[in-house]
Amino acid sequence: MVRNTPLHRRALLFAGALLGAVCFSQHAAAAKVWVLEIDGAIGPASADYFIRSLEDAEDADVDLVVLRLDTPGGLDKSMRDMIKVLLASRVPVATYVSPNGARAASAGTYIMYASHVAAMAPATNIGSSTPVSIGGGSPLPLPQAPQPAEEPAAEEPASEGEEPDKAPPAKPGTAMERKVVNDAVAYIRGIAELRGRNVEWAEQTVREASNLPARDALDQNVIDLVVEDLDELLAALDGETIAVEGGDVTLDTSDNRIERVEPDWRYELLGLIADPNVAYLLLMIGVYGLIFEFYNPGTGVGGVAGIICLLLGAYALQMLPVNYAGLALVIVGLALLAAEAFTPSFGVLGTGGVIAFLIGSIILFDTDLPGYRVSIPIILAVTASTGGLMVFVVGAAIRARQSPVVSGGEALIGAEAVALEDFESQGSVRAAGEVWRARSGEPVAKGARLTVTSRDGLDLDVEPKEDAG
Repeated sequence: MVRNTPLHRRALLFAGALLGAVCFSQHAAAAKVWVLEIDGAIGPASADYFIRSLEDAEDADVDLVVLRLDTPGGLDKSMRDMIKVLLASRVPVATYVSPNGARAASAGTYIMYASHVAAMAPATNIGSSTPVSIGGGSPLPLPQAPQPAEEPAAEEPASEGEEPDKAPPAKPGTAMERKVVNDAVAYIRGIAELRGRNVEWAEQTVREASNLPARDALDQNVIDLVVEDLDELLAALDGETIAVEGGDVTLDTSDNRIERVEPDWRYELLGLIADPNVAYLLLMIGVYGLIFEFYNPGTGVGGVAGIICLLLGAYALQMLPVNYAGLALVIVGLALLAAEAFTPSFGVLGTGGVIAFLIGSIILFDTDLPGYRVSIPIILAVTASTGGLMVFVVGAAIRARQSPVVSGGEALIGAEAVALEDFESQGSVRAAGEVWRARSGEPVAKGARLTVTSRDGLDLDVEPKEDAG
């Protein structure tokens, strides 16, 4: 029989503490991995989601952030905001293009180049990073290879010291186009040099919109890994040393705790109002709400709803690539319609307002990216509604000018009056529900129906009604 002495109790307590410490150390050694997902165009909402998540990851001492990416591209400003935070991150970021069939096109290529680790699933692709044109239209023209000239009749040999003439390389058409392309080339080359990736192909994908499938991208040192799934990615990164801001980090992903960071309500709200169609409708609802409040002061509903919608629309506009000439045309169009309402010009101002409004709406957003332009059917519907409002206002103004006066002293002219007594020159009559002093050039009998011909202060001039018997 073993006696339960104080020494035994101490031994048991020590063994329990040792076991707990071992369990705790194993738990603490497990790598904390956050997984983010961006599926769709890079915009203000996705940029905000990525930036806030990366900042939270640093505060939570996360070991690795995995960005699962599938994007056709996106807005330049949102992409640069993401890359700026990514390059300054103290937490390693592995961007993983998946699932099979996904792509990292345009803005996605820049993000891949800027990531600490760039990985792709087998059936994915990367590239097509040529900037789209500024101000709408078509994509920037790509450099074309020199066309072979027709065979000359005879070729003169070059004299000594002279080199044969060479066709100059083709360049994009305008100075602005060259500026945009060269800026994008310098940007991606700088990122490629920083991360030690293929600089030449980085320039090629901007100038020529080149694409690569995953295996070719790996062979050409565009990416670091081709893996089937997240587990294989983490296994491949185990023991790797990653250079981040502030020093090197050695990953231990043999045992990890994976946490998927889901987008919150802010992401959903930004994604909704940053949609150009929604932003455009918010602006129009705001304007019409204020117009309704001006026409029906005191109700408050139109004014409150209008101000809220205008503020939300303005917030969305500051996140989107707005063409200020288009915005100015929209404002001018609305101003002309308002001028038509308050100073009717029989459609001149209103017609000009509708035309300015339509053109401004079409060119309002300064990009050709899919999903970042206002839908033409929505523009036509809003313009038709605005034109209908103008027709209503102009019609009401014309009817108001042509209709007889129904209030004031002038409304009595031509009205019917009834004599309240017999009189020859002056007497009392009832007109418009009131008793008036009347003058007549003919004798009037009590109860006779009269017509008011003019008014002089409180006196009416009357005459017998023609059909009065």
